[in-house]
Amino acid sequence: MQDNQTNQDSSKIRLQVALAHSGVASRRACEKIITDGRVTVNGEKVVELGTKVSPDDIICVDGKQVFVEATKRYVLLNKPIGYVCSLSEENERPDEPARSLAVDLLKPHFSERLYNVGRLDMYSSGLILFTNDGDFAAVVSHPSAELEKEYIVETSLPYPRFLPEKFMRGVRVDGVFYKCKFAEGLSSHKMRIVLIEGKNREIRRVIESFDLRVKSLARVRIGSITADLPDGGTLKTGEFRELTGGEVKSLLELCRKNKETPYRHTHERTRTIEAVQKQGGASLYKRRNYGSGN
Repeated sequence: MQDNQTNQDSSKIRLQVALAHSGVASRRACEKIITDGRVTVNGEKVVELGTKVSPDDIICVDGKQVFVEATKRYVLLNKPIGYVCSLSEENERPDEPARSLAVDLLKPHFSERLYNVGRLDMYSSGLILFTNDGDFAAVVSHPSAELEKEYIVETSLPYPRFLPEKFMRGVRVDGVFYKCKFAEGLSSHKMRIVLIEGKNREIRRVIESFDLRVKSLARVRIGSITADLPDGGTLKTGEFRELTGGEVKSLLELCRKNKETPYRHTHERTRTIEAVQKQGGASLYKRRNYGSGN
């Protein structure tokens, strides 16, 4: 009997940890949710942070049950155009047609409740992460992580040759200042753009401010994660895969390093551009500054 009780106690974890593992929020945010009186365990309100729960306990936040996930998932989806990065359609207008959710592409394959890390608008395609690990999501999506997101954008008409450099120096549109970390022209209609902040519809707003229309916009990299597969193939549109343990560790380590040496407070970009000009073009920048070794 004593051994059985010991086993039950060892399976218990702190309530805020259980909520974070369920994808509710980061651990620190979950602590506030608890102390605000928004959590019940087996029907009883809990406000003490030392409370421990077991897998058999019924945990609710704001009256809705959450499930403690035993397995943490980190999933990379190559989102097609037309899918919304949201967990509900509560904000849809009643006169709009129903929209497909990106997470619905994953639901048939995972029993865990997965949440998107960041967003990618309905008319854009490309890479986006899903997880049930609230702590991971909080670290990766926090502004201090300065995690690079790389995009390939195609415009409807040829863009001005100065546009990439202008975007790197900063563009003000309707009172909002937009500035990318890096941009380069790939052709008269295509550019590669790297963001570390990613304000709402940033690339589209900047492009449109030059009287151009975005023909296509695809995210091709998140930090060190690309669509490349271990076997040498490529993750196709609509496909997904789970990150390896090494990839998860690499992302978190990259975020930690970025937080310790923030890009915004250095002159790294200026020095890098000068080096590129001296040593033969933007391909050197790509290889040294945001390859998989970052």
